[in-house]
Amino acid sequence: MEAIIGASIFTFVFNTVILMGFAAFMTGQAQANAWRPVWQLVPYTLMLGVADRFFSWGLGSGVGLSISGYIIDTAYLFCIAMGAYRLTLSNKMATQYPWLYERRGLFGWQERGQQS
Repeated sequence: MEAIIGASIFTFVFNTVILMGFAAFMTGQAQANAWRPVWQLVPYTLMLGVADRFFSWGLGSGVGLSISGYIIDTAYLFCIAMGAYRLTLSNKMATQYPWLYERRGLFGWQERGQQS
């Protein structure tokens, strides 16, 4: 497992899951709060993946140029950012336009009065 992610399990959990996961959550939230399109998450999470690899190398003695580690870390960070984006956007749609939309689940909304 450590050879695939390019760092120890502790380094992966601390750097990727906790530190950079929080940064990815805040990135997704900021993009949704600014009403930006979802495709703009891609370059930001690619940059977060580079920063995560740097921190894994610098702080955790991991392999800095691990392609598989970069792909795994960036995919995880993109999922976190996308979840935060949808969560924030659905909350904004339901609270800013309550006469038009209502919440439908955690990540969605629907038009008010529409049966599904």
